[in-house]
Amino acid sequence: MARSENEVTRRRFLRSIGQGIVAANLGGLPVGESAVPRLVVSDAPGKKLGWAIVALGSLSINQILPAFAKCEKSKMVAFVSGHPDKANRLAARYGVNPKNIYNYQNYDSIRDNPEVDIIYVVLPNGMHAEYTIRGLQAGKHVLCEKPMARTPAECQKMIDAARNADRKLMIAYRCRYEPYNREAIRIARSGELGKLKVILADNGFNIGDPSQWRLNKELAGGGCLMDIGIYALQAARYLSGEEPTELDAFSYSTPDDPRFKQVEETINFQLRFPSGVLANCTSSYGYAGQSHYRVVGSDGWLEMDPATVYDGLRMRVHRGNVFEERQLPVRDHFALEMDHMSECVIANKEPLTPGEEGLRDLRIMMAIYEAASTGRTEVLAQSKLTGHLPTLLSNASRRPS
Repeated sequence: MARSENEVTRRRFLRSIGQGIVAANLGGLPVGESAVPRLVVSDAPGKKLGWAIVALGSLSINQILPAFAKCEKSKMVAFVSGHPDKANRLAARYGVNPKNIYNYQNYDSIRDNPEVDIIYVVLPNGMHAEYTIRGLQAGKHVLCEKPMARTPAECQKMIDAARNADRKLMIAYRCRYEPYNREAIRIARSGELGKLKVILADNGFNIGDPSQWRLNKELAGGGCLMDIGIYALQAARYLSGEEPTELDAFSYSTPDDPRFKQVEETINFQLRFPSGVLANCTSSYGYAGQSHYRVVGSDGWLEMDPATVYDGLRMRVHRGNVFEERQLPVRDHFALEMDHMSECVIANKEPLTPGEEGLRDLRIMMAIYEAASTGRTEVLAQSKLTGHLPTLLSNASRRPS
């Protein structure tokens, strides 16, 4: 009996204390069901499209798979991998149904899986075209990692396959979707810095294992330019909002370095744009990590350093002798780009970075390699009437001595 009385007393005491706290929080209002604030539960998120990830390498495991937890319109439902043990372990970790694990031999049967709406191709560059085209022919939309492929011809085949299948094709230029780079584009094009004059961009790191696929020309298509130089090229294009009309380039590889038997170590290229903007871009597999760009106008400059890494981006703006560091929301690049692709499929609209954008870069990069090889200035044709992408027009003009 004593225990029962104690419990009742305790219960009453806690109830009275709770009522006092609620009353205090409500500013002395009477306590009762009508006075307790309602907990509003938000509606369930909109439809999430199902994604299949093709290749479970470092980028997929460390960046792409974790990003799905931050997606609003995308969910991971399938894997394509040549390593069943790894695929099964990851499936168990992320809740992927084992029946949705494919290999490269039965990949085409993904057409029969209604859970898969979009395929993300994360294979080495030399395999992008094949698995993108097969995915499109299986009736799925495709997000393909950059660079789009090894050659413009492969890019065109991918674009044609998407058109024939009436599916979306997007290239994974993640920086185009994250807040800092989007704000840099806005500032550069807004006139806030005055008339744009110069863009400087540099991306590089000291690459390791000589046997890795990035140093194999057949799999990579090229060296540092194809892998990280594309960030500098993209920055010059998206900050200026223009396409280059002329370019020069130089490349260098350390003699006898086993890493660079097939591909270039370092490449520097200069671009001229129609408005007069000049860009100087460098990429390398042979020096300490670099990821920055600066866009300089008549009235100020903007700098991103680092500019294109996965996190920790920083922006500085200089105008009127005043330095300002701008703070923006930190968002997951991969979640943003994947949700953009899902939204484009749901709303039936064109992605910001479609296959044609990847083809532009490949055509320009082929001209960069040509300029570095011949020592001549490459002139790029611009078709204003048909909207065709830049193509190599001439390499007849030699650099002034």
